[in-house]
Amino acid sequence: MKNQTIQTVSTISDFHKFRGLKPPEHPLISLVDYKLVKHFPEHDKIGWLQKYYSISLKKDVPGKFRYGQMEYDFDGGLMSFFAPNQILSIEYVAPDRTKRAPSGWILLIHPDFLWNTPLAKNIKQYDFFNYALTEALFLSEKEEKTVEGILKNIQQEYQSNIDKFSQDIIVSQVELLLNYAKRFYERQFITRKINNHALLGQLEEILEQYFEQGNVAEFGLPSVQFVADSLNVTPNYLSSSLKNISGLNTQQHIHEKLIEKAKEKLSTTQLTVSEIAYELGFEHPQSFSKLFKAKTNQSPLKFRESFS
Repeated sequence: MKNQTIQTVSTISDFHKFRGLKPPEHPLISLVDYKLVKHFPEHDKIGWLQKYYSISLKKDVPGKFRYGQMEYDFDGGLMSFFAPNQILSIEYVAPDRTKRAPSGWILLIHPDFLWNTPLAKNIKQYDFFNYALTEALFLSEKEEKTVEGILKNIQQEYQSNIDKFSQDIIVSQVELLLNYAKRFYERQFITRKINNHALLGQLEEILEQYFEQGNVAEFGLPSVQFVADSLNVTPNYLSSSLKNISGLNTQQHIHEKLIEKAKEKLSTTQLTVSEIAYELGFEHPQSFSKLFKAKTNQSPLKFRESFS
C-alpha cells in the first residue's frame, strides 16, 4: 500500500491495546475472541510488524488483508499462521449487516514462552508459518471443532493457577495444534490436486522458457524464489504442493529440468562436457559432472558413449 505507516507491535500486551482489548491474562500467551477485536479509523490501511507468533481461525471478517504482495478477502472460515517479524496489513471494510458477524479466535504466542522447550527450535519446521494469506488453510466443520477444542484447552490451562507443569502442558497443546494443521494441509493438498497439477504444468512452462531463452548461461539456475514469484505463490507453499503431487520439491524439479537439458545436449550436439557445463550455468565443469553423476549414476561422458 502506498504511504503505509508501519507500526511495531512487540508484545501481546501491545496487541491487546492496539485492538482495544482488555490486558492479557498471561503476558506471553493469549487466546483472543475475534468478536471482541475493535477497529479504529486511524488504523485504516495501517501495517504492523509483529514480534510474536499468531495462529488465527476466522470467519466472515469484513476486511481485505494484505500480506506482502498478496491480498485476500476473508469471506469464509479459514486458518492462517504468522511468524514473528512479518508485516501484516488490513484495509477495513464496513461489515455487511445482512451477513453474519465476524467470529473466530487468534492465538498469540511470544517466542519467550517457548524458551527452553524443543518447540522453540522445531516450530521453524512448520512451513505454513511462511505461507501467504492466499495459501490459508480451509477447514471442514469437523476440523474446526478439533482446532477450537485445542485452543480452549490452551486458554483453560493459562487461566488456571500457573505451576511448574503449565508451560509443558500448553506447549504440548500448541504442538498438537500445529501437527493437526499439518495433517489438514495435507488433506487440502489432496482435495485441491487439480489446481496443484495445473501449478506443476505452469512450473514446467516457466523452467522450459528459462532454459530455452539462454538465461541459465547468463544468470545461472533459476532460484526457488524466482520460480515461486513467477507462479505468485510462496516458496514454502510451492515446495509443499509439488512434493505432495510428485514427491519432489521445487529445487529437485529445477535439477530434473537441468539434467533433462544436459542429456539433450550430450546426445544431440558435439559440444564438450565443459562447454555444456558453461551453457548450463556452471562455472566449474567438475560441479556439473558431479551433479550429473549424482542424478543419473553415470558420468556425462559415459552417458554420451551410450549414444555412440
